[in-house]
Amino acid sequence: MHAAVLTAFDTPPVYREHPEPVPAGDDEMVVDVLAAGLHHLTRARANGSHYSSTGAFPLVPGADGVVRDRDGRLRYVALDDTNQGTFAERTVIDVRRSVVLPEGVDPVRIAAAMNPAMSSWVALRRRIEFRPGQRVLIIGATGNAGRMAVQVAKLFGAAHVIAAGRDATRLAALPELGADETCTLGQLERAADVDVVLDYVWGAPAAEAMVPMLTARSDRSAPLTWVQIGSMGGPVAPVPSVALRSARFQIVGSGIGSVPARDFIAELPQLAAAVTEGAISVRAQAVPLAEISRAWAAETDGRIVLVP
Repeated sequence: MHAAVLTAFDTPPVYREHPEPVPAGDDEMVVDVLAAGLHHLTRARANGSHYSSTGAFPLVPGADGVVRDRDGRLRYVALDDTNQGTFAERTVIDVRRSVVLPEGVDPVRIAAAMNPAMSSWVALRRRIEFRPGQRVLIIGATGNAGRMAVQVAKLFGAAHVIAAGRDATRLAALPELGADETCTLGQLERAADVDVVLDYVWGAPAAEAMVPMLTARSDRSAPLTWVQIGSMGGPVAPVPSVALRSARFQIVGSGIGSVPARDFIAELPQLAAAVTEGAISVRAQAVPLAEISRAWAAETDGRIVLVP
């Protein structure tokens, strides 16, 4: 079969012949891959910068995708740490980490949306006790995951969603998706009275915003939960100690490990249904798997989805 194969951290994958995958347990099966998203998680695992990266080569990237199983059913699957990813004509899945999809769904749309939408969906459903009527700030709302987070927060009943980012053009489009207000990363004190922060940026921008936000809160005893999800602004944030003492403020992370795999899997059916029903807007660009070397570092407004 053909697959995208990575042989080192500093080179893009190459489309080439690769051995057929072989199931190793009773719950595993070989499936045909229909569509697989090129996500930040996939790139980070492949270059060794993500904490779940195995560092073993050769590696077929791809953390998830839409597949057809041996009975002809469509499934969305999220893979565990493996060197046999979804950037291939076929792969091995653990059926317990998948959900059957209805016939007629668009595999490209599902593959584009599930991974980025899952970050905010799981954070609000499984990592914190989010309640309808709360106010939410999304830092990094102009990226694919942040853009979907605006919609997910509204879907879960957020009373007011503030979208923050650097790109003015992309910010201007977010009210159409449910954002009640937008601001730049230098104006985060305007979001001082939110209840929850979903942070896709982290790094210095997050640390520099904390004290101004907390100082501007009308009631510092009102709880504020800062959920760290992504680190596009840097892996380390020098959090001021006064931020943790001067207000009822807590920082938690949401991701692989802090949320058990069973919790991720439990949320897949409802998330897949929301995407299928159009409750979450998706921008997807289908690209042939054979063009992986070009697509690997491409910058687009939508999510690249590789199609074997």
